[in-house]
Amino acid sequence: MSFYLKQALYIATAAGSVLSVLASEPIDTLATQQLGEVIVTAVKPASETIPVQTLSGKELNRLNSNSVADALRYFAGVQVKDYGGVGGIKTVNIRSMGTNHTGVVYDGVQLGNAQNGQIDLGQFSLDNIEALSLHNGQKSALLQPARDFGNAGTIYLRTRTPRFEEGETYHARLSMRCGSFDLLNPSALVELKLSDQVNASMSAEWLNSSGKYKFRYRRVNPAGELAYDTTAVRENGDINATRLELNLNGSVSRGEWHFKAYNYNSERGVPGAIVNNVWRRGERIWDTNSFVQTSATLIFGRWTTMENVKYAFYRTHYVNNDDKQIKIDNLYRQRELYVSSANQFDIMPGWSASASYDFMWNTLDADVYGFARPERFSNLLSVATAIDLRRFKATASGLLTLIHDNLNGQEAPADKRVFTPAIYVSAYPLHDMWLSIRAFYKKSFRMPTFNDLYYADMGNSKLNPEHVTQYNAGVLIDHRQHSTISALRFSADVYYNKVKDKIVAYPKGQQFRWTMLNLGVVDIRGLDVTGLITLNPIRDAYLTLRAQYTYQKAIDVTDPSDNYYRHQIPYIPHHSGSAVINLEWKEWNLNYSFIYVGERYNQQENIRYNYTQPWYTSDVSLSRDFSIGQVKARGLLEVNNLLSQDYDVIINYPMPKRNFRITLTIEI
Repeated sequence: MSFYLKQALYIATAAGSVLSVLASEPIDTLATQQLGEVIVTAVKPASETIPVQTLSGKELNRLNSNSVADALRYFAGVQVKDYGGVGGIKTVNIRSMGTNHTGVVYDGVQLGNAQNGQIDLGQFSLDNIEALSLHNGQKSALLQPARDFGNAGTIYLRTRTPRFEEGETYHARLSMRCGSFDLLNPSALVELKLSDQVNASMSAEWLNSSGKYKFRYRRVNPAGELAYDTTAVRENGDINATRLELNLNGSVSRGEWHFKAYNYNSERGVPGAIVNNVWRRGERIWDTNSFVQTSATLIFGRWTTMENVKYAFYRTHYVNNDDKQIKIDNLYRQRELYVSSANQFDIMPGWSASASYDFMWNTLDADVYGFARPERFSNLLSVATAIDLRRFKATASGLLTLIHDNLNGQEAPADKRVFTPAIYVSAYPLHDMWLSIRAFYKKSFRMPTFNDLYYADMGNSKLNPEHVTQYNAGVLIDHRQHSTISALRFSADVYYNKVKDKIVAYPKGQQFRWTMLNLGVVDIRGLDVTGLITLNPIRDAYLTLRAQYTYQKAIDVTDPSDNYYRHQIPYIPHHSGSAVINLEWKEWNLNYSFIYVGERYNQQENIRYNYTQPWYTSDVSLSRDFSIGQVKARGLLEVNNLLSQDYDVIINYPMPKRNFRITLTIEI
């Protein structure tokens, strides 16, 4: 065992000892109430120095969304890659910088995938998610792990926290969802009050679907003539998945602690792309995603410390039995150990500073002949400071990242040392502070993944990290009042991003032989606009309108001699947006949502042959809350793709036409 791994295990053991001591301490009611007030203050919109978009509570539940990826489509500046169906892989890209530059933080600890750097957000259900937020850059909070300072954009998922009224000791919720594609999706949530200081929640979900849906596949050749027009049924898109989750939450005299255990298992088909009227049916994937994590936050006067420990295991079994392709049966295993210590000191009122250290150990093994079996040690050290003068706020941070790779009997690439700074400022020119002006500058990078560096016959161990420079300037109006207009929120941000040393797959001469190279430089200019208004025209009736629009010019500026020089990069539309209209009256709730994605190109050259037409969808849902004695219930009917449009998010991966879902939820 290496010195780095021994060091990390020692820190993890120490952190575990701290948690055991915390659990035995008596409760101080006054301190716990004060901590709750701090949390409430932190989520006020006016406290955010950094642009943030949030969906939470009822607003999140109203959307016609089954997974986290579905809900993210309603955020400005986000592109979701959806390969179709209930079980299709779903990844997210923020402001065209690439999926690998987007961090996903689940209850305070970032999710990882050292193999390919992509988090499949389709694996995370909204059933027990309390809030979903998107930060461009990083959170305003100083007290966060060093790893969180390194992302170009970050998605934060927060699970539901149990809250008990006087005399309550448990809550239970049962839900059954069924619908098109033979969907069967039961879930259960149990919350227990174990003591005045400790509570627990247990969540379970089963998702089963044949994934079969009709689609129309129509293609026109470059001359404008119809090549073929087919109506068929999507095959091999089935999924059988389970999710189990346990959360323990506790409070102590000086803070709080949390423990989470998570397990996701699935078997699913990979329907593949439809090319020349031929669709494959031979690929299957078995996924196991398991992790345990624990965290503790303690307050000692002006000093606050937060400790995190996580161990994760990922198992992927991929099989391709397609008769027209090389048969593949590969098993991949990932392991990750993560230890973090974040510390904040309040120097004086309105001025704070922090320092954080993270250690990560990642390894990947595969039953592939000659596989490199890489092992990665990452050390991250961040420092940050913030001032709050009420009408002016500023945050500055710097992150030093040290990465060392070991290979099984092979020469490893050189160690990486990267420093990335960031500066954020915001000002409130008006006395009541409902108008704010903000700007930020940030550098970040993404380390090449194990697949980029070491994948057989394709990896390139000489790759450099991708580097991103971000500039942003914006304005926010957030006005709340007790009148007919109960809430009014508007934001607009212009930004410029530059991605250097972009990693791309490039052919190296032989058929079916590719390699990874640092070739790309991408220039990104954009505008994000969001708006929300809530009206209370009559008693017990609320009308909420939410909209967002994104303009992006993301062009390849790598080499003037390329045919695609200054062309829009693949799958990035110039124009996209969404709108949500919600009407709530007593126990009834009617929701309409609209998503639009403009014209795109599916290859580097912006020519007619690579043109992908715009698409839009309309979704409608109607729900009613009712009670049967002491039991609360809710019925929900959803109609997705109401106009039954034929469209592809990714070319040759047709999406479902009109489909339905019915959900019944019971709470006691």
